[in-house]
Amino acid sequence: MSKNLTKRSEDYSKWYNELVVKADLAENSAVRGCMVIKPYGYAIWEKMQAELDRKFKETGHQNAYFPLFVPKSLFEAEEKNAEGFAKECAVVTHYRLKTDPEDASKLIVDPKAKLEEELIVRPTSEAIIWSTYKGWIQSYRDLPLLINQWANVVRWEMRTRLFLRTAEFLWQEGHTAHATRQEAIAETEQMNNVYADFVENFMAIPVIKGRKTESERFAGAEDTYCIEALMQDGKALQAGTSHFLGQNFAKAFDVKFTSKEGKLDYVWATSWGVSTRLMGALIMTHSDDNGLVLPPNLAPIQVVIVPIYKGEEQLDQISIVANELVTDLRSKGISVKFDNRDTFRPGAKFAQYELQGVPLRIAIGPKDLEKGTVELARRDTLTKQFVAKDDVVDTIESLLKEIQESLHQKATEYRDDHITEVDTFDEFKEVLENKGGFISAHWDGTVETEQKIKELTKATIRCIPFDAKEEEGKCVYSDKPSKIRVLFAKAY
Repeated sequence: MSKNLTKRSEDYSKWYNELVVKADLAENSAVRGCMVIKPYGYAIWEKMQAELDRKFKETGHQNAYFPLFVPKSLFEAEEKNAEGFAKECAVVTHYRLKTDPEDASKLIVDPKAKLEEELIVRPTSEAIIWSTYKGWIQSYRDLPLLINQWANVVRWEMRTRLFLRTAEFLWQEGHTAHATRQEAIAETEQMNNVYADFVENFMAIPVIKGRKTESERFAGAEDTYCIEALMQDGKALQAGTSHFLGQNFAKAFDVKFTSKEGKLDYVWATSWGVSTRLMGALIMTHSDDNGLVLPPNLAPIQVVIVPIYKGEEQLDQISIVANELVTDLRSKGISVKFDNRDTFRPGAKFAQYELQGVPLRIAIGPKDLEKGTVELARRDTLTKQFVAKDDVVDTIESLLKEIQESLHQKATEYRDDHITEVDTFDEFKEVLENKGGFISAHWDGTVETEQKIKELTKATIRCIPFDAKEEEGKCVYSDKPSKIRVLFAKAY
């Protein structure tokens, strides 16, 4: 497994693309814009999925599954949602192929097999889910309805990049129905907080919680909450969103309930989701010029043991110690691999696990056996130490916690160093061009100013932070009065 990665300082985009492929996370497929997630990459996604699924169930949600196809008439029912996703839709028009009469080796669409109604391949599932909820909800006793699904969705992106933007991707989408506006808003806030807790504490990525501006909201939502992260190249990445949908979808699909007082009313809705884009966030937040750096919580292999030996006899002696360590570490819930392949030299194995971001590496040779020690190497700092064999398990337990915390601290320091307050548009452009990161600036609250800044600089308002303090000021672009600073950045 060759490293030879482009340096981040030379070409960050190229470094990212090379790392995804060389670390065996994913690759482009035969379908334009779609990816194959390879076993090592999928193992990381499974860890994310398991932890999120646990959090969803702890907050009362259940998993279900809904169809991939959405009849066009249902998709059109909520106008803003349909309009927002229309340009990214893949559409099924026929249901059969037949042999080409002019060339028997080829298949063509059978013109007699045209669908009566075209089907949209889901870009998001609100339409099919809310048409289903109409049959599930009649009374206040049916509420709240708290459903999540793990699924794939298709958005026909023109410019794609592995994990960050692909025509098909994996995600979870929560869709909930409530009796009151207040309940639905509380759900929207709760799930945004669940995402923030997961990304901060499980992925070791610091995030800023806030709400989107009107033009950046989810299509069909009354309000969108989000978590925003900052990558090492100074660009922002939207790591998760949670939407308060009001009664828009309930009205579009006529989903009503009878209240305790016997009154008929529309339910209140939310939807929320994160996707395999989080894999991109993970890579770009922690990794370095040597390859992946994985937080222990997400590493498919937390510890790898590499024997250094000459001949079968030495390998057998080392294997006794290594297998004891494997048993002891696994009993503590630590994932460990003993790599005793004889087809690769130790140096090649070291390079592979460094590239793949395994947090800790143990090397054991004949001299270590004599001394009763092992060599323990950290991936995050690339430092080594010799540890007595009897102390290895305890040392590893404490180091894994230390690495998790250290990665979060390092990313937080970088993020905090790259939040810059500006008061003039010249300062704004200078920081954006030369420093990057989040720019904290006053905004007059108008879509026109937001669009003009985007046109001139390619920077967008990432969020209006929940903890933003009110202060009198002037809009960085229009000089009109403003009472709050928002966060701008270039973004993925």
